[in-house]
Amino acid sequence: MKRCAWATSPLMQAYHDQEWGVPVHDDDRLFEFLTLEGAQAGLSWNTILRKRDRYRELFAGFEIAKVARFSRARVERILKDPGIVRNRAKVESTVSNAKAALLVRRELGSLDVLIWSFTGGGTMRKARPKSSSEVPASTPESSAMSQALRERGFRFVGPTICYALMQAVGMVDDHVRGCGVARSSR
Repeated sequence: MKRCAWATSPLMQAYHDQEWGVPVHDDDRLFEFLTLEGAQAGLSWNTILRKRDRYRELFAGFEIAKVARFSRARVERILKDPGIVRNRAKVESTVSNAKAALLVRRELGSLDVLIWSFTGGGTMRKARPKSSSEVPASTPESSAMSQALRERGFRFVGPTICYALMQAVGMVDDHVRGCGVARSSR
């Protein structure tokens, strides 16, 4: 099967084929993707995928309410674990982002409502890219999402991270033309 060029390892191929671009509306899963996209900043997605199971263990399955209650001592223990990216700012942002997500839930009912508002609640339809070089790093929608999240206290949510989130959770479908996983021939 032809795949997008970035799906080069078996782990990346499985992620590409089964998850990337599939719409996600569960708050905890959205929080997981937001956390992992932030953790990936400056690294490869393959590195993060290899560490994802350990992230899930250390961060209580990314249950927002549980992560928001993490103590300073628990953060310090997490920072010693070689199974994740041990970047203090990224780990601490996971806890503060969980607290911010709880505030969003109180305000809007769910994190999903906020995240998906930038595409009108559905997957953005656009011309299918011919190659990965045609895929943007950010868009006006990801910039607006970044600004809205930052205004609500989220960190590690720049426009590029937000666009990667949008791709991962199916808000945009950037499978290249001819990809066997592409949902339509746009």
